[in-house]
Amino acid sequence: MKVRILYHDHCFDGAASAAFFSRFYTEKFDAGAELLYTGMAHKPDQLFEEGLFDGDENAIVDFKYSNSPKVTWWFDHHQSAFLSLEDAADYQRHKGTKRFYFDPASRACTTFIARIAREVYGYEAPDLEDLIYWADIIDGALYASAEEAVAMAAPAMKLTLVIEASKGSQTVQKIIRMMQRQSLAAIMEDPAILAEFRPLYERHLRSIDVIRSVGECKAGVIFFDVADLDMEGYNKFVPYSLFPQATYTVSVSLASFRTKVSVGSNPWSPAPPEHNLATICERYGGGGHPRVGAISFGRDQVAEARRVAREVVAELRG
Repeated sequence: MKVRILYHDHCFDGAASAAFFSRFYTEKFDAGAELLYTGMAHKPDQLFEEGLFDGDENAIVDFKYSNSPKVTWWFDHHQSAFLSLEDAADYQRHKGTKRFYFDPASRACTTFIARIAREVYGYEAPDLEDLIYWADIIDGALYASAEEAVAMAAPAMKLTLVIEASKGSQTVQKIIRMMQRQSLAAIMEDPAILAEFRPLYERHLRSIDVIRSVGECKAGVIFFDVADLDMEGYNKFVPYSLFPQATYTVSVSLASFRTKVSVGSNPWSPAPPEHNLATICERYGGGGHPRVGAISFGRDQVAEARRVAREVVAELRG
């Protein structure tokens, strides 16, 4: 049996979701299944091509819905899970007959998959409790402070840096396979993972100085533009450690495949966030969660991304 698992790439929760689903599937349904992984990224163009679903079973975890009849499993927790009203209607038609599960109230998709596996299928993996715990902490931004989030002392937080900032999908997929049986601390002791981490951590420390120099905080909103700099995959909590008085942050950055406007809210803000950031991002073709979202543009659309970012900043400051 060939099982294709599409997951949210360069995201700790996406990798952990793929790892937990893999354990669940092989131990509950088919121990000899061939597991193949495809990392998915939010892009301005169509997200799914039919050729992606080449398995006997095809699962999507921690990513948007696809109405392809070839999809047999789907788990997601994002408010912006459906690309269209037609997709939402398709989900409603099939959720009772297919293995499709959706809970936008869940902080992490890994936690959600573990709950469904336990409640619906009677499956548990006690040795993965640490993985589930950290997926909830990391995706829910449940750190004690911005300083803790930026320091990256725990193995899970070091691993998050590798997952978010490594190039391509090869390293992330290696980590997904390791997560199924190894502790997060053991994974971080792997020589190849350590070799990836060290230069990324040095780059992380440099990024703090960059954001300090280009960032501005006015009316409770941080804005910085690093599209002209090598700043793909920076730690999203750095701005709040530098500007703790802020409620929101908006940034523009350039990746190998897109220009990205990131919109977030400060988990430690002195003033509680009032805006639903997913709803704001959806107006521009993006999405996310109420407290964090993003909008994707083509790599050649930096000017348009900057225009949209300024609009979002003005709305949040207003």
